Amino acid sequence: MRIHPRASASAVLSLFSLVVLGACGEDRSLPLDKPEPTPFQPVQVPAVTALAPVSGFADQAGGGVFATASRELVRLRLDGAYGALEPHPDNEAAAGGVLGVFRLGPHSALVETQTGLFMAESGWLIAPPWRDALGQGVLATAQSADGAVWLAHTRGLFRLQEGTLAELKVDGASVKAITALAAAPSPENLPGVWFLHEGGLSVAVALSTAHYRVHTTSAPLAEGESLQALAGIGPAVGTAGELWALTNQSLLRRGKDGWRRVELPETPQRLMGSGRFLWVKTGGSLLQYDADANVWRAARDASAGDFHFLAADESGSVWVQQGGVSVALSHVLVPRLRGLYQGMQLVNDGLVVRAVMPPGGAPESVVYKLGNSEIPTEGPDYSLGGLEADGTHRAYSFASLEAGRYVLSVVARYADGSEAQRSVPFDYAPVASGPLSWDKDIRPIHEARCRNCHNSSSAARSLDSYELWRANAPIITEAVRDQRMPADGPMDPELISRIQRWASSGARP
Repeated sequence: MRIHPRASASAVLSLFSLVVLGACGEDRSLPLDKPEPTPFQPVQVPAVTALAPVSGFADQAGGGVFATASRELVRLRLDGAYGALEPHPDNEAAAGGVLGVFRLGPHSALVETQTGLFMAESGWLIAPPWRDALGQGVLATAQSADGAVWLAHTRGLFRLQEGTLAELKVDGASVKAITALAAAPSPENLPGVWFLHEGGLSVAVALSTAHYRVHTTSAPLAEGESLQALAGIGPAVGTAGELWALTNQSLLRRGKDGWRRVELPETPQRLMGSGRFLWVKTGGSLLQYDADANVWRAARDASAGDFHFLAADESGSVWVQQGGVSVALSHVLVPRLRGLYQGMQLVNDGLVVRAVMPPGGAPESVVYKLGNSEIPTEGPDYSLGGLEADGTHRAYSFASLEAGRYVLSVVARYADGSEAQRSVPFDYAPVASGPLSWDKDIRPIHEARCRNCHNSSSAARSLDSYELWRANAPIITEAVRDQRMPADGPMDPELISRIQRWASSGARP
């Protein structure tokens, strides 16, 4: 299915209004952690081309989108090969030299070039409809737990959702001079986005789709201590995630029980978080914190030369540049899951999930773990639901689960007794069932989010009728569920659920 970069007329710049601006104090007497990291020899995958020391995007398949040393855009796979990434034929502007690449979602990245902003998605470089409203100057991005993508820009703080770009203002003024951005729960344990602004720490929390409360809060700093950077650790069973802050002296972490101080053997210098993992560069070490195992590790031979974080992904892999050499580092090689991504809100009870084994010898057995259950699967294509008679992948039913947060793990077991495991937390929030129809339930979605691109006169696949939607229902369902479509931003989970339920219940007219 081709993607057209033009979006509906609703994809315009609009404004959020501020509801409350308040101060939130913190207790300065902090619990103290002094971890002793365990050394490990990291698995290293060198990049096949020289990369520029600017921000990149790493996806959950282990590869990512980066700027080369000559400032061209490149898509790399974890096996060292190149992936497809071409300018979309409907782009009206050509990309210039790449200035930076930033995360937008599980599969998409925001690319800042000398000619403006683009989106890297499904092998295409797409000019989004809101690029002229924003322009160069992206500083950082973060995706909050409600699915919104936040962009810190030299012009202010913006939110991108449902293809609409909107600015958060405080008392009518843009929030400028942001130096760091991270998604983590607010003091009320609601989805929030934290930012450093003019030396202070603030968090924005949604009150509605158009109104936000902004807290200004004082981090518990010691004498002479200042905040330098922020990172978020994502949610898991029993936790909604955490905020981490880098200071000029140590690390601070904020969970459901408040702030804690973390003193490392050496002063931390750089910080990057993704999924349930945190990476920290100190004077002589590269450290990894595994939140699920509550373990600190120190990578051997990973501290020499000029050092830059390029990107990190949710499996615990980080792309770095040392002395001009770019490499992906991991604690161990892990399987990769397709069809289920970190923090996904699963709103229908059927899902196709596949596991891709790490390079090397084939495992003796592969099982999925969900709660206390083990679900065996057979290769070489390790599908959670197994295969239909014709070889297509069968969806696995989550219908027996109660609503809540779960972790799905895939475990590869080898002849030497070793295991490779990848765990993905997700939220199961099934919506009420009932008969759905194309005319009443699906046509409005098509008109609002799909028609401008997928019509009979465009270069993209036409979906301008019930018959075409029914014939393409499996492709459409997968594309919206994986947030590869629409091109101007992912749909609200309720709309995705509506499409999935309609397709799985017979695609009624």
